[in-house]
Amino acid sequence: MKIQFLGGTGTVTGSKYLVTVGETRILVDCGLYQGLKELRLRNWDALPVDPKSIAAVVLTHAHIDHSGYLPLLVKKGFKGKIYCTPATQAQCGILLPDSGWLQEEEARFANKHGFSKHHPALPLYTQDDALIALEKFTAKEYGVDFPLPAGVTCRFENAGHILGSALVRLKAAGQTLTFTGDIGRPNDPLLFPPEPLAATDYLVVESTYGDRVHDSEPPEERLAEIITEAAQNKSVVLVPAFSVGRTQLLLYYLAKLRRANRIPEMPVFLNSPMSISATEIFRNFPSAHRLDAETCQQLRDAATYIRTPEESRRLNETAGPMVIISANGMASGGRILHHLKAFAPHENNVILLTGFQAVGTRGAALQQGAKTLRIHGEEVPVRARVEMLHSLSAHADGNEIIAWLKRSEKPPLKTFVTHGEPESARALAEKIQVDLNWNAAVPEYLQEVEL
Repeated sequence: MKIQFLGGTGTVTGSKYLVTVGETRILVDCGLYQGLKELRLRNWDALPVDPKSIAAVVLTHAHIDHSGYLPLLVKKGFKGKIYCTPATQAQCGILLPDSGWLQEEEARFANKHGFSKHHPALPLYTQDDALIALEKFTAKEYGVDFPLPAGVTCRFENAGHILGSALVRLKAAGQTLTFTGDIGRPNDPLLFPPEPLAATDYLVVESTYGDRVHDSEPPEERLAEIITEAAQNKSVVLVPAFSVGRTQLLLYYLAKLRRANRIPEMPVFLNSPMSISATEIFRNFPSAHRLDAETCQQLRDAATYIRTPEESRRLNETAGPMVIISANGMASGGRILHHLKAFAPHENNVILLTGFQAVGTRGAALQQGAKTLRIHGEEVPVRARVEMLHSLSAHADGNEIIAWLKRSEKPPLKTFVTHGEPESARALAEKIQVDLNWNAAVPEYLQEVEL
């Protein structure tokens, strides 16, 4: 068995791991690169492996940095099946067509306003490409062994990161290889904690927050302060949020604060059709999360849904106080960009970041104090106050990952630390070596390892 790291190295995006058993190739995750231009350009490059030669794809979860390259993989000749959990399939049914539509929309906008260097600007793939890719999905439940080509056995276990997220366990030729995907937190209010790590010969573990410890303050405390102050100042609180996972957590806390009368009455708008659909999916998988039917309804009632472009544009002409939650979480695309153009120039407003911001994204620029953002070919001044809620993260931090690894039945022969910025990956690898006395390494882009 061999593994080659086609993505998720030196960055938190573009996760792709090629596993070769004999002559058979299996791809674990198939994500888009986001953030830095040099990374995004890899999306346009030919894969180092011919898509036609890949027998199957296995997904850890639905987030675009793990699934977003699938339409292009199929477009370039992949003919096999794509395996994931039922909730991941449902969420990819929302995320992938939306990703294709957004890329078509950005290309149309660039061509209309002439700010692209390419003539004409083209989408990486289309909404139709995404719909074709979805036809190849096959869902498998947690805890069930199922066959892949070449005698490989696969099993999903709950990873606790988002609805349907999974640890992927592959067995072949007497060896076991486990991928964590993204690991959730032990006390998430929406999701069950990650399953313990079963004995494995080799492990690929994420390190998004490998060098950090999350803020221990309950997130609703700071959220209540920001919203109360915004109501007093008649401010707009603009919240870039990931459609799957983060948006639902925000709605949960807003509903909780309202029930406790801890925030004043003010309009909350959820302006992302994808986020709206992802929130509705919680109703369809009641056994996959902690929420009962009443709490699911409270999530639904926590915000006014904005669906049409006309409604979205009207929000930009509406005075505060109000809260607008919109995708995406790193401000790298979607309706949030139009809201930033409208509200970021005004110092009375607040931009509330609620998750990890990859290097090279507008979200990272905001976090670092940028005074302007380049949006749709123009420089937009940023005078609004930028706040960060670290404790909303759906990723385990360095200490939580170590605590989870300690519960493993036995040490792997080798642990590969991926899906983190270089400092985070190195810090977690060192922590694994020192605290657990495990053999850990940080692989390089395109590195191939014989297991």
